[in-house]
Amino acid sequence: MLNKAILMGRLTAEPELRRTQNNTSVTSFSLAVNRSYARQGEQAQTDFIDVVAWGTTAEFVTKWFHKGMLVAVSGRIQTRNWEDRNGNKRKSTEVVAEEVHFAEPKRETQPTYRNDPGPSSLPFDFNSGVDEFRELSDDDGELPF
Repeated sequence: MLNKAILMGRLTAEPELRRTQNNTSVTSFSLAVNRSYARQGEQAQTDFIDVVAWGTTAEFVTKWFHKGMLVAVSGRIQTRNWEDRNGNKRKSTEVVAEEVHFAEPKRETQPTYRNDPGPSSLPFDFNSGVDEFRELSDDDGELPF
């Protein structure tokens, strides 16, 4: 059997970290995913897909991802049955995230992130202007393996 979902879309809201009774990290969020086709003369439609992330993936998502960001998610589709407060039986389908990745380049002006320690705590400067490769003078062109 195969159950794999791969999505790319924009976060519709800020992900919030919650904890289960066993202190396991969890976050739920929704991705707005544009359909890749549209009938001629019509605007492409968007699907809003629910995603849940657990453990360190949940912590990573809530620290680095924010509303409006383009995000790539891979995981599995899960369907679960539950009962609401009024005793009505409900069914939910969601993607359980196994991997979550940045899907757009870093912006020139970065917003201030709520969990960002700031540049003073970094051991080195990521923005030192070294943006290009340089050739090694002692490179003989041979692969080391």
